[in-house]
Amino acid sequence: MGYVAVKGGTSAIQESLKRIYYERIKHNTVLDIDKIEGGMRGLIDQIMSESSLYSETLAAIAIKQAEGNPEEAVFLLRAFRSTLPRKHYSRAVISENMRVERRISASFKDIPGGQILGASMDYSHRLLDFDLLEETEAGIKAWLNSFEQKEKADNPVEDTDLSRLPKVLNYLRREGLIADCSIDTREPDDVTRMSLTFPASRSQKLQILTRGQTGAVISMAYAVIRGYGSVHPTVGELRVGQQPIYIDNPLQQSEDEDEAYYIGDIKLTEVEMLTPVTVEKDRGKKELVFEFGYGLCYGQNESKAIAMSILDKSIEKGDGILPTQNEEFVLYHIDSVESSGFISHLKLPHYVTFQSKLNDVRKTKQVKAMGKEEV
Repeated sequence: MGYVAVKGGTSAIQESLKRIYYERIKHNTVLDIDKIEGGMRGLIDQIMSESSLYSETLAAIAIKQAEGNPEEAVFLLRAFRSTLPRKHYSRAVISENMRVERRISASFKDIPGGQILGASMDYSHRLLDFDLLEETEAGIKAWLNSFEQKEKADNPVEDTDLSRLPKVLNYLRREGLIADCSIDTREPDDVTRMSLTFPASRSQKLQILTRGQTGAVISMAYAVIRGYGSVHPTVGELRVGQQPIYIDNPLQQSEDEDEAYYIGDIKLTEVEMLTPVTVEKDRGKKELVFEFGYGLCYGQNESKAIAMSILDKSIEKGDGILPTQNEEFVLYHIDSVESSGFISHLKLPHYVTFQSKLNDVRKTKQVKAMGKEEV
């Protein structure tokens, strides 16, 4: 059930909205949209992922309007998304064609193309950088110029085609250690147009997981690893990069790839998480094999994509006894708009229902008091 704002006293609401505007500008500071877009990359990526709308500019506007509140920004962006017409469907993306910016594997040290660390906080000391207080536009322009010149000098020609890096899991498939994935040609369910149903289809599960509130998805995946589930994973491959998107000719449908139109790139984080499982073979013999969970998010959203892959495997293979294995529990409770909307609605008037409960409590006390007097 989703909750939205309700009407109240018109003048009081107008004054409240003025107060919101005042609180945002009272320090005489105006945040430029391009600066939010350029300097809050992590928050932008989170908002786009949870909103199911890839637009850094619109995400920046939502962040500014919501004063940095992620849940409110997602609400705003989803509401706007619901007004947009859908003119085209893209072709299914092939993530092997992603132009990789970052690519790591926790399962193998040496992989073709190498481990590409890229941009990540993982290797920083997590110390507060007070130099940011003195950061200036002139200073960053000089640093960028020096960095880009050094990049050109150190890497005049790329030795590796970063748009054709093979998948790590393919090595295990060739050895028969992980099953091949059959191509599912069924039309995917769209949770933005039809309500979630149970048992949920795989397309519904993956959509809800990638739209889920980042903190909620990570918390539930953490619970799985701590023992509220049977998934003990290792990152087979994590890749971040630019994924090309193609659409078919709207006037002439064709299976030929050369007939498709390239419309641009979107930045994605993809995770394939390996999990060892014991399967029973002929005559009661047991064998250890690998299965995998899958995670895909807009932007560079690594922790969420990893957590998504863990929950994907947990709700797929779990028996439903534990909450983290119950698809209804997981999918219903990770959505930020649904959950924050329900919690926020408690601030709205509940006068009638509360007065009813209050009357019941008073009557109970009166009856109890009368009983004591009779004794």
